[in-house]
Amino acid sequence: MAGDAEGFTDFATSCSGRLFRTAWLLTGDWHLAEDLVQETLGKVYRAWTKRSRPDDPAAYARTTLVRTFVSHRRRRGSAERPTDSVPDTPGGETDVALRVTLLGALGRLDAKDRAVLVLRYWEDRSVEETAAELGLSAGAVRSRSFRALDRLRAVLGTDADDPTRSGVAR
Repeated sequence: MAGDAEGFTDFATSCSGRLFRTAWLLTGDWHLAEDLVQETLGKVYRAWTKRSRPDDPAAYARTTLVRTFVSHRRRRGSAERPTDSVPDTPGGETDVALRVTLLGALGRLDAKDRAVLVLRYWEDRSVEETAAELGLSAGAVRSRSFRALDRLRAVLGTDADDPTRSGVAR
């Protein structure tokens, strides 16, 4: 279905919410998340219009989003730092303070560690799915998850050990 613009519009409409949620969890920045989703959808559209369209466009879009995020983090100047403020989120959260604390701590991790934790624990992806999306082996995802969780616990401090285990490693 190369060149099916209406099909792409339907796809983009149905998956952009999930892509934005993932992008926001990765970046912690509303505007940057919007930019990443826009860039991702542009890349997916280019693949969509080719003859060899991806078999699973949603998985292709998630992988493209994560790789775009990691690439963006690499390109950022060394003078830029993540902000300490987190945008307001919609209601329905049971423990807002814990979520804000976790997002702040995630912002201090490097891009790949953050991507692994977001995909594994917030997006509830399997080790194999995470490995495929990040271009890593399953063993690398497991060891990176283990080390990233240790770094996250170190950033949160010893008082946050129990909430971190119940809130992040669900």
